Amino acid sequence: MLYLILGLLLFLGTHSVRIVADGWRTRTRARLGALRWRGLYTLLSLLGFVLIVWGFGQARQAPLQLWSPPLSLRHLAMLLTLLSFVLLAAAYVPGNRIKARMHHPMTLAVMLWALAHLLTNGSLAHGVLFGTFLVWALLVFMAARQRDARDSTRYSRGTTGATGITVALGVALWIAFTLWLHGLLIGVRPFG
Repeated sequence: MLYLILGLLLFLGTHSVRIVADGWRTRTRARLGALRWRGLYTLLSLLGFVLIVWGFGQARQAPLQLWSPPLSLRHLAMLLTLLSFVLLAAAYVPGNRIKARMHHPMTLAVMLWALAHLLTNGSLAHGVLFGTFLVWALLVFMAARQRDARDSTRYSRGTTGATGITVALGVALWIAFTLWLHGLLIGVRPFG
């Protein structure tokens, strides 16, 4: 569990600098240069990610079960992850109405993903991993919305075509991940 917690601190800490120390981030990025800043950011993020994966894998070997989720929550989790994949696609497809409305779909995608996994997994390791991501995403979302308000950020209205592409891409990614990639990468088949 120690490596999981260290990985979460490193990965999410790196991704939280803008929330807790935006001025320091701006000054340090200017001092180091954008390329060196990105390199350091990427290195720390990858190290954190590796520690998360390794620590979570170790914690899953001897799980401490906190609660037994009812089987019926799997259906809700499937819906939440489907919405999560659509929001994830919305973060990358330009000119879609979902991003125009939600403003920060990637962060919302992480929230739904984490909530879905919290609902269907009752071990301590799952609670630590997904609970931390849920709280982090909520804080990031609130900070981003405050930044938008402070900076009077305007988002384009989006188009129907781009929105259709976004939804189709999100659904296709969800199908691929749920039916094949989740089992291949994580070792758990959601429909299994």
